[in-house]
Amino acid sequence: MRLHWHRRDLRLSDNVGLADAPEAPAGVFVFDDGVLEHAGSPRVSFMLDALASLREGYRDRGSELFVRRGDPAAVLADLAETRDVEMVSWNRDYSGLARERDERVSAALKDAGVTPQKFHDAICHEPGSITTNAGDPYSVYTYFWKKWRDREKGDPRPVPELAAADDDEPLPTLGELGFEEPPGTVPPAGTDEARSLLESFLEEEVLAYEERRDYPAEKPTSRLSPHMKFGTIGIREVDKRVRETLADTDGEAHESVEEFRSQLAWREFYIHVLNFNPGVVTENYKSYENDIEWEDDEELLEAWKRGETGYPIVDAGMRQLRDESYMHNRVRMIVASFLTKDLLIDWRHGYDHFRELLVDHDTANDNGGWQWAASTGTDAQPYFRIFNPMTQGERYDPEAEYITEYVPELRGVDPEVIHSWHECSLTQRRQSAPEYPDPVVDHSERREEALAMFERARGEAD
Repeated sequence: MRLHWHRRDLRLSDNVGLADAPEAPAGVFVFDDGVLEHAGSPRVSFMLDALASLREGYRDRGSELFVRRGDPAAVLADLAETRDVEMVSWNRDYSGLARERDERVSAALKDAGVTPQKFHDAICHEPGSITTNAGDPYSVYTYFWKKWRDREKGDPRPVPELAAADDDEPLPTLGELGFEEPPGTVPPAGTDEARSLLESFLEEEVLAYEERRDYPAEKPTSRLSPHMKFGTIGIREVDKRVRETLADTDGEAHESVEEFRSQLAWREFYIHVLNFNPGVVTENYKSYENDIEWEDDEELLEAWKRGETGYPIVDAGMRQLRDESYMHNRVRMIVASFLTKDLLIDWRHGYDHFRELLVDHDTANDNGGWQWAASTGTDAQPYFRIFNPMTQGERYDPEAEYITEYVPELRGVDPEVIHSWHECSLTQRRQSAPEYPDPVVDHSERREEALAMFERARGEAD
C-alpha cells in the first residue's frame, strides 16, 4: 500500500505527488504541533473545512484520508507499520523548517523499511530552475517574471485511482486542537469552492483587473489566496485557465488578465527567495551598515492592531482583517508602510499579527510583502518612498466607501473630511465623528524621522 502525505496540497486533482507515484494511494494528514503553534485560528478553521472536503473526496472513491496528530516522523512510521505501507509520497515545501522536518521524516521512514518519495507540485517551476545568466537566483522580480511568463508549464494532473481503505478516526475540532473560534468570518474551503471562485473571477472581474484591482471598495480580486495557500486548487489548473482566458481576450482586457497572471509569478518568486534564504522569516533580507533603530511603542502597536490610529484607510484595513480574516492587497501595503514608516515599528510585529489573523497567511508571500514595505527585502520599496496614508485613501477610495464599510464611526461624514482627518481641527473632528480617534502621530513629522532612521542605518547621518 502507498500513502500520500498531504500538507499544503489539500486536493485530489492536479496533485503531482498523488498522481505520479506508482501504486494507488490512500491519503494521510498529520496535525503537527510544531506547525500548529505558529498557526492562527482562522487558518486552522479553513484547513479543517478543507480536510473535511478532502476526506469526503477520498471516501466517495472508496478510499480514506487518515488523520492523525503528533510528530510526523513518528506518526507516519507507525501508520506505515500498522497499515502495511511500503511507500509514503509527499509534495515538497520550501521553507527551512519544512525541509528540516522532511529530512527527519525520510530518515524515520527508511529506518522503518518504508520508501519516501518527494515530488515538485506547489509551484510551476522549482527553485533553481529560473536563474540569472550567471546561474544565481533572482532578487529582482521583473527579470524573474519575464522568464517565468515564457517558460512552459506542466499540465494539470487527473485524479488517480485510489487505494481501498477505511478509518473511523474523526477530524478534530478547533477546540480540541487548542484554538478558539476565529474573531472574524472564515470563507468556505474545498476544491469546488476554489473552482467556483476562479471561474467567476475569470468570467468578469479579471477583465478590469489591471485598472481596478487597487480599489478595495470594488473588490475586483479573485479571493483565491487561501486556496492557493492550502492547495485546494492546483497551480497548473489555475495557470491553464488563466492562459485560456488570456488567449480569448485582447486590448485592455488582455493586459488585465496578464497582470493577474503576473501575481501568480509574484507568489512563486517569493517562494524561490525563501528557498534560497530561509533566514528571511526572522531576519532582514537586505543588510544595512548599522542596525535599523525601530521604536518599541506598545501603545502605538496596539492602536494599529485595533484599527484606532486616526488614519481612516489604515483603520479600515485593520478592522477588515479582524472581521474577515482578510485584507485587500493595496490596503495591506498601506498598513504595512504605516506601521514601519509612520509608527517606526519593526516589520516583524506586523508580520506576526498578520500570521495570527489572516486566513491566507503564507510564509513566503507575507514575509516578502512585509519586507518590501519595510525597505528591508528583496526588490524592496526604497526607504525614501513612504506611503502617505491620506493620499492613498483619497486616491484608491475617493468616496470613502471602503473606509465607511469597516469604520462605522465615519459613516455619514463627508469624504473630504475623512481624507483630511489629520488636518481637521479638534472641534471639527468632534462635530463630525466624536467617537473616531484623533491621529496617533503626525505623518509629516514621522516621515522625516523615518528618513533619518534609515539614513543612520545606511551610515549616512551625521
